[in-house]
Amino acid sequence: MKFLIPALAAVATFAAQAASPATPEQAELRAECAKSYSDTSSAAMPMAANEYQFVYSGGKYKGEARPGKLLPCTEQQYVAYLDNKADPSKVMAAYPTAAGRPTAKKKAQ
Repeated sequence: MKFLIPALAAVATFAAQAASPATPEQAELRAECAKSYSDTSSAAMPMAANEYQFVYSGGKYKGEARPGKLLPCTEQQYVAYLDNKADPSKVMAAYPTAAGRPTAKKKAQ
């Protein structure tokens, strides 16, 4: 029982580190990805104080749109951004060995 609490704390710490970008270069790429998808992640028209606007991408919930706030990219959007739009030198700086770089999952045939 006395090992349960430190083990849970270690798992929670690991999960928090895995959820956030590991390096400033990766955070910069995620921010650029969010800017590239800004047309789908920002509120189109002014909203009342009690009005909510939820954003979905490909049937998956992305978050609540607020004026002036960008929503983060989904993993599929981020992979597509890295593969197609991002500057290759920035991608290599963020993922020098390609270890940990998100990739598109291939469908089984």
